[in-house]
Amino acid sequence: MKTFSIAIDGPAGAGKSTIAKKLANLLQCIYIDTGAMYRSVGYYCLTNGIALEDEQAVSAALAHIEITLKHTSEGQRIFLNGEDVSEKIRTAEGSAAASKVATYGQVRAAMVERQQEMAKSTSIIMDGRDIGTVVLPFATLKIFLTASVEERAMRRFKEYQEKGMSCDLEALKSEISLRDKQDSEREISPLKKADDAIELDTTHMQIDEIVENIKALLEERL
Repeated sequence: MKTFSIAIDGPAGAGKSTIAKKLANLLQCIYIDTGAMYRSVGYYCLTNGIALEDEQAVSAALAHIEITLKHTSEGQRIFLNGEDVSEKIRTAEGSAAASKVATYGQVRAAMVERQQEMAKSTSIIMDGRDIGTVVLPFATLKIFLTASVEERAMRRFKEYQEKGMSCDLEALKSEISLRDKQDSEREISPLKKADDAIELDTTHMQIDEIVENIKALLEERL
């Protein structure tokens, strides 16, 4: 198979990361979790007393942040300055922090530069909010995943329960609705479906069904 790139965009909880990981395993290519990169920046700020509302301070912190994606026997892991933060960044607080720091121009520019560098010369799958529109505008295939707020909240609810984390379903619905609004209305690289992206509503679809669907679409493109 020729070298390719797949851009997967969509709102929080649409299944982007789960789908991208399974697809990367199936196609034996690199998966770049852009959301985890923003979560890592937010986590660094939270744990180092940097106010998320202070754009200048958050931007200055980038010089001290090294994010590495590694494939291990446990799957892909996220390392922040050498520390495995794969689970630590997957909290409601981490999600809110990621959404906040992602609104800053210098943060987005730095992350996009790092992401584009990772995407050079190898087949990759990347998911996020602006992959098809900003990071990989010339991607081989662009997918926009979506699902109802209720379905996305239920997925997060089950995810947190499986990790032994307490959560409230109605609160999750409110958080997801708010994040949708923030992501769609931010001035810099808002959540937006690329003109040439294929939209898939995953509300009533199983994961394997979505993966096979995207794989078939890629084969058509190649």
